[in-house]
Amino acid sequence: MIINANMDEKEKLNKENSGFAEFPAPSFNEWKQAAVKALKGASFEEKLVTTTYEGIAIQPMYTKEDVIGISHLSSSLGTAPFVRGTREIGEQRKPWEVSQELPYGTPSEFNEAVKIDLTRGQTMVNLVLDRASALGKDPDQAAPECVGDKGVSISSLEDVKKALEGINLEKTPLFVQAGMVGLPVYSMIVAEARQAGMDIRQLRGCVGMDPLGTLAKEGTLPISLQKAYEWMAKLTLCSKGETPELKTILIQADTYHQAGGNAAQELAFALATGVEYIREMQNRGLSIGDVAQSMIFTFSVGSNVFLEIAKLRAARLLWSNIVASFGGKEEELKMSIHARTSSWTKTVSDPYVNILRGTAESFAAIIGGADSLHVSPFDEAVRTPDEFSRRIARNTQIILDKEAHLSKVADPAGGSWYVESLTDSLAKQAWQLFQQIEASSGMFNSLEKGEIQEQINAIANQRFTNIAHRKERLVGTNMYPNLTEKKLSKNAESVYEVRCKEVRSYRETASPEGKETLLQRLGAEQNLESFLNVFRQRLTIGEVMDVIHQNNPDVPSIQALPARRASEQFDSLRERAESYKDTYGFYPKVFLANLGKLAQFKPRADFATVFFEVGGFEVLSNNSFETVDQAVQATVESEASIVVICSHDDVYADMVPTLAGELKKMNPELTLLLAGSPSSEHAELFKQAGVDEWIHMKSNCYQVLFDLQQRKGIGQ
Repeated sequence: MIINANMDEKEKLNKENSGFAEFPAPSFNEWKQAAVKALKGASFEEKLVTTTYEGIAIQPMYTKEDVIGISHLSSSLGTAPFVRGTREIGEQRKPWEVSQELPYGTPSEFNEAVKIDLTRGQTMVNLVLDRASALGKDPDQAAPECVGDKGVSISSLEDVKKALEGINLEKTPLFVQAGMVGLPVYSMIVAEARQAGMDIRQLRGCVGMDPLGTLAKEGTLPISLQKAYEWMAKLTLCSKGETPELKTILIQADTYHQAGGNAAQELAFALATGVEYIREMQNRGLSIGDVAQSMIFTFSVGSNVFLEIAKLRAARLLWSNIVASFGGKEEELKMSIHARTSSWTKTVSDPYVNILRGTAESFAAIIGGADSLHVSPFDEAVRTPDEFSRRIARNTQIILDKEAHLSKVADPAGGSWYVESLTDSLAKQAWQLFQQIEASSGMFNSLEKGEIQEQINAIANQRFTNIAHRKERLVGTNMYPNLTEKKLSKNAESVYEVRCKEVRSYRETASPEGKETLLQRLGAEQNLESFLNVFRQRLTIGEVMDVIHQNNPDVPSIQALPARRASEQFDSLRERAESYKDTYGFYPKVFLANLGKLAQFKPRADFATVFFEVGGFEVLSNNSFETVDQAVQATVESEASIVVICSHDDVYADMVPTLAGELKKMNPELTLLLAGSPSSEHAELFKQAGVDEWIHMKSNCYQVLFDLQQRKGIGQ
């Protein structure tokens, strides 16, 4: 529960209410003593205190004592350090921008989708470049899997025209995640807007470069880092004069979240990147005001709702302090935030559960104060979204605005003892890590030395271990699977050949003589006008970047941090089981040898059923067997090569040695498991009888199932 501010006033009202006055107010220690008593000897800390991946201990209850000394509590809406939001109370009626990504590979497909969605609730054009374009490569210069990968393939002025045709950018804000080609893409957007008769000073939103984010994600850049900073400075100065409402510096902190990092890491690496960009831009003559007001941060929002709310609040707090330390004025201390619901949390199995995940995550982003938001379609992990999944994702935001009225409430999390304490704790954790990066000579040096990757991978491995043991649960994936679900069909068509053909045809229309002259000039000087001239003469981004690269061959190379998903291990188990089913017409089978009465076998039989179903095994159960002979006969009839004995420990002692011996004598290739964790004495006895392994609450579920699939040749 979020408890609002001014709790002293509420307590006063409660005392005046005769319904509450007759009850004494218990202290926290009294409550804790009662809780300890109710636990009957179990540890209070182990049962009721949860430690997050950030190392923050989440208490079962918070009181006003938990927020004593937190300085940001005295701040007001729209004032530094902007924990409570960057807008004053009178500005709260304007909701966040509905900024859905439309990852269609060709410019024409993107244009068709965005024009439809802008009439159905989307309020911002969100153009994400595919991996090839973000690195400055034409389709025929890139690997096929990079073309149209989660974004639009943009190579030429003609592509930009097709992508934005019919869209009034004077009235509709634009958000372009331009990777390494911010200056070329910006020049093409300006050219297209002018050609369409628009006043480019009315353009709003962002056409942003993020060299370090691109480097972290891809492991390399097409040009040197210093050249990238030179472009960023030129782009920012140019935009200040030509398109003052268009931001140009992008910090994609979601890269670290999607690689498996925790909230403190995402914050710290975002801050460190922002500071590095400030310094590099100042070295090139820009003021702190020019830089800070040209920046926008992107964060992924995960499923830990209150932690994610606190993350966005802590981000504004810390960034405000950083810009102030550079001498920024109050208006320059504001952080612009674009949020997207997490791709890390999305599953291939039971994909419709992703709708619920997206709803919770978008709620957290809005309560946390995001300025614009993308909600992942439920099929994002499987395929390019269709119109139905786009609509569900888009309408999630619209319902939260129009029906839940979240945009009408100013700082709804403000005053909650839990959220305020969590904001403060997370800010301190992130700040400590940020200082370590600063001590290590900044973000690029930390990436180059592999320190960032090591920290991210440590948390990702910890997450995967907990997911494998099902300490962290993914509904429909590692818990409560649905083997009868209808699988989503994947996109069969690739845009690679189509785009290669289009770009090659486009190149042939350019004058060879004029092209060479323009490229020579561009190699000497890159600015808005030189790029405008090049692209008007029908040259492509790939041709331009080749020339720039020849003059700047010193490109950085680091260990990349590719995007991952929490469910990827269990999704792979299910995929192999599906392959087995496609071949044989049925899932691999597991037979439960239930022994004894219902109360004796049912708890472990239920546990074993879910345990194996998450790996795509069909579990064959029964009403139990009274004798070993009955269990052996039923096992033979089941034709299963995996058997799990399920019952109470008392029954195991009497029946397992005989049953295991008979089953292994009948079929030495049979894999025999036991549900439960036997004592060391019984464990040795059972192994001698033929039990191969036991499964229980502490088992590494993924590893057990993976080993079984390998042993049985499933999916190979």
